[in-house]
Amino acid sequence: MEYTCIVCPRGCHLTAEKVIENGVEKINVTGNFCPRGVKYATEEMTRPMRTVTTSLYVTGGDIAMVSAKTNDTVPKDSIDEVLKEASRVVAKAPVKVGDVLIENVAGTGRNLVATRNIKVKA
Repeated sequence: MEYTCIVCPRGCHLTAEKVIENGVEKINVTGNFCPRGVKYATEEMTRPMRTVTTSLYVTGGDIAMVSAKTNDTVPKDSIDEVLKEASRVVAKAPVKVGDVLIENVAGTGRNLVATRNIKVKA
């Protein structure tokens, strides 16, 4: 498999392949400038993870929506469920950066947190 590493701006072009060495399955990665590329390609092959960003509606706020993100990466195949759950939630002003908007979103063990402040509408 070929990947472009997204861990840093360098964007290394990685090649990863599963091999068996001494009866043990292993992933060989080439093209990486640093060890983070190995970790990225290995995760992409075995269990891809992503940080999810979205927006939620807000009632009583000086603006109608608040930006939010997961506080850590979630399995890539959980993204749709995270977004569906977020679409059903309406936050109430005031909202502060870091406020947990949804705890254990979509059963991922991660929280969806606010990434901006929303004041109460004057």
